Order: sequence, then structure tokens, then C-alpha cells
Amino acid sequence: MRSILVSVIAVLAGPVLLGAANPKPVIPAGTRVGVQLITALSSSADRSGDTFAAQVQDPIFIGGEELIPAGSTLRGHVTFVKLPGRVKGKAEMRLVGDSITTKDGHAYAFKAELANGNGSDVKVNGNEGTVEGQGKSKKNAAKESGIGAAAGAGAGALAAGGTGALYGAGIGALAGLIHTLAKHHKDIVLPTGTQMVFVLTSPGTPAKANTKAPSAPFICMTCQ
Repeated sequence: MRSILVSVIAVLAGPVLLGAANPKPVIPAGTRVGVQLITALSSSADRSGDTFAAQVQDPIFIGGEELIPAGSTLRGHVTFVKLPGRVKGKAEMRLVGDSITTKDGHAYAFKAELANGNGSDVKVNGNEGTVEGQGKSKKNAAKESGIGAAAGAGAGALAAGGTGALYGAGIGALAGLIHTLAKHHKDIVLPTGTQMVFVLTSPGTPAKANTKAPSAPFICMTCQ
């Protein structure tokens, strides 16, 4: 009777012990993940909390097993956006990776930040994975200051009351100055297909798959 009881306990405990011996695999912290953006991003259109999606370019192997196949979806969100200054100052945008979902529905949650290298198309300044815009040179900043002053003077002259051809010329000149100002603003624009590299700052653990597609923001490409 005792031997039968021992056998029953062994049979019931077998799957538990097997599960403990073979825990679900995780993606180690420090793993680099190369992706291409599916969702376009822009410092002029996106704000903190907006989400994005990207496609994993190379498979991730853990313990000799392909855990994350190429084509899996990385999802993340924007945590910080700084607009470029009118005369000086660079635009900044910070992106954080949150999870990866494979095509067969397996998901892993983590925290990851942007990094340089491995064919990345973005420049990261190292401050928690912050992308920087091009900014303005001192020459362009001085030029735009002069344009701004001229635009202000033009607006003042028009307000004082111009007539005929002079008035029409003033409107045209002012419109041109405003267009030049807008054209020189250095917003960050990351179109679909932009290559980026994320580095996991926490282990990727099994999680519930997120299949909700993030909305694509409107980006004014003619404002660059």
C-alpha cells in the first residue's frame, strides 16, 4: 500500500518537477534588438504616451533556440518630446521599448532603450536613449533672427496701412519670410522603415500578447 502511494505521488509530482527544471525562457537584459519602424514618428506630431510599433529584423536565440523570430513585432511608447527652439536648441524625442510579440502569439514584456550602432539610422545621445534633431548652426540661427526681425517689421508696416502694389508686395514678402522660418525648423522625423536598435534594460519575461495596433500620427513632410 505504501509503495502504491509513493508511486502516485511521484506521478503527480513529475510534471511539477519537470516544469521547475525547465522554466519558461526569458530574454536577458542587455540583449540588442534591431528593428524597422512600422509607425512613423515625429517630434512635431507625437507627444509623451503615444505608442509605436516596429518589426524585428534579426532572430534572437536563447540557449541555442530561436526564441524571437525575425518579423516579430516590438511595441513601445514615447516618454519625452522637446520641440526645437525658434532660434536655437535641438528637438529631442525619447522612445522606450515595452514588449515583443511573435507571429505565433508569444509575447515578452520588458523595458528597453535606444542605442547607437548596428546600422541604426538615428543618432542617440546616450541620455536614456534620447534621439536628437539636427539643430541649427550659428550661421542659420543668426540668419533666422534677421528674418524674424524683418518679418516683424513687415507686419508692422502692413498694419500701418499700405496700398496698391506696395501692399501686395508686402504680403508676398511676409509670406515668403514665414515660409523660410518654417522650413528651417529642425523637427525629428522618423519615417516608416527607419532602422533602430533597442537594448533591454530589464529581462523580457512571458506576458499577454498585445495585438492592438498603434495609430499613425499625421506628419507634415513639407514643413521640414
